Amino acid sequence: MEEHSHRRPSWDEYFMSIAQVAATRSNCRRRQVAAVLVRDHRIISTGYNGTPRGIKNCDEGGCPRCNSDTPSGHDLGTCLCCHAEENAIVQAAYHGIMVKGSTLYTTFSPCLLCAKMIINAGIEEVVYHARYSIDDVSLALLREAGVRVRPLRREGEVL
Repeated sequence: MEEHSHRRPSWDEYFMSIAQVAATRSNCRRRQVAAVLVRDHRIISTGYNGTPRGIKNCDEGGCPRCNSDTPSGHDLGTCLCCHAEENAIVQAAYHGIMVKGSTLYTTFSPCLLCAKMIINAGIEEVVYHARYSIDDVSLALLREAGVRVRPLRREGEVL
């Protein structure tokens, strides 16, 4: 009998891998981010960052900020793009899917606006792959609201 040497990914690794693939759909010129909402080990919604439905894509000139030389973290209020977490929550609402009690897997830790949406949507846990450079307040707010927040570290990986 042949010995099976394949290591099956954990649920966390599985859902984060799906988020990383979803990030490749992003049309943002600056950063590709994605989020996957999961409940009972089932994907209930996904989202990636980019311009709103019906608006010219970022990589086609749709967002002036993303197509400028504005430094990272500056003039965020002028960006037309929706964030991955926002899109995952909104897509669930668009299709009538409840997100309360779910876990959100995201390739970057959430910004403050997304943290507020996560809290008000009733999402119970956020698992992120990499830290967003301006997430100190958002992570503190999530924790204060009782949302579990944790980085995903894969075997041998250092964040």
